Amino acid sequence: MPIPQRVQLIDVGPRDGLQNEKQPVPAAVKIELVHRLQAAGLTEIEITSFVSPKWVPQMADNGEVMAGIQRQSGVRYSVLTPNLQGFEAALQTRPDEIVVFGAASEAFSLKNINCSIAESIERFAPVVQAALAAGIAVRGAMSCTVGCPYEGDVAPERVAYLAGLMKQIGVQRVDVADTIGVGTPLKVQKAIQATQQHFGVDHICGHFHDTYGQALSNTLAALQMGVWNFQSSVAGLGGCPYAKGATGNVATEDVVYLLHGMGIETGIDLDKLIDAGAFISDFLGRPSGSRVAKAILNKRAG
Repeated sequence: MPIPQRVQLIDVGPRDGLQNEKQPVPAAVKIELVHRLQAAGLTEIEITSFVSPKWVPQMADNGEVMAGIQRQSGVRYSVLTPNLQGFEAALQTRPDEIVVFGAASEAFSLKNINCSIAESIERFAPVVQAALAAGIAVRGAMSCTVGCPYEGDVAPERVAYLAGLMKQIGVQRVDVADTIGVGTPLKVQKAIQATQQHFGVDHICGHFHDTYGQALSNTLAALQMGVWNFQSSVAGLGGCPYAKGATGNVATEDVVYLLHGMGIETGIDLDKLIDAGAFISDFLGRPSGSRVAKAILNKRAG
């Protein structure tokens, strides 16, 4: 496959990145982060999730955040909706896309949402149908596509099984997510190949965690298969709750640097993106998790 000439990035920092933060992040800070990301050229941003505040207190201000964003035409704003109740609340805020999720590992599904993979997808079927009926796009996040904290390696057949179930309920595109960051290039390519049994390459997103420092290698491996849609998190926001002390999401700045270095267009201004990452890192009181941001900020300071 020829390497894509242009890549579309979805920044998941405001949702996936901030949801595990212990300190509360005010709605105004989240809104400012979204504004800075879109000013840097991001055209897809995962904003928040409509989950019970009992489970994810950080996302209790979901409606306020969605209402506070000054929307730009050409930018797609997505939200996570774990059930019909969450979807109905999300609907009031006019998202462009909703995200449903499932795991390629039965053990992870049972531990995480207390039901089997098939049951989890069955629960999402009415959410997907309601979204499509309302003219809202639907993405399916497939977690643990190469490894699971409970089962170890995940066979490509399990990924194909999950992708097939997602396709059946009407999901339009899927994320091949290495949730715990244990994947290496060949394993990731096998997971993508398995997904291609049900979704074309134009409807597959790569979502690679950097726990073991493999996210950029895995991004390159996916690019070599023609994948042109990836998820990342500004400043590397978002730890990995299943690997103690480990990093989670790959930093958007690092992915952009890789892509620009390969001559691939992203429409993103790296300097403005670094500023957005510095803004949220300063608020959280810690350095950016992006190596590229650290290098460029040091250079600027010098």
